[in-house]
Amino acid sequence: MHYFFVVFLTVFLAELGDKTQVATLLFATVRENSPYFVFAAAAGALIASSAVAVFLGTVAERFL
Repeated sequence: MHYFFVVFLTVFLAELGDKTQVATLLFATVRENSPYFVFAAAAGALIASSAVAVFLGTVAERFL
């Protein structure tokens, strides 16, 4: 469980203030966009990109 919090905190801090967060903020400023829609889309994108990173890390670990 300790590693969960280490990874969570590291990724959380790395994501603060980056281009992804700024883009999400800008999407949320559009009145036509539901905040729930923006949250779900942004969360889904982060999950998908994290899944790709974990997959590539697993593949790299096998061959490096």
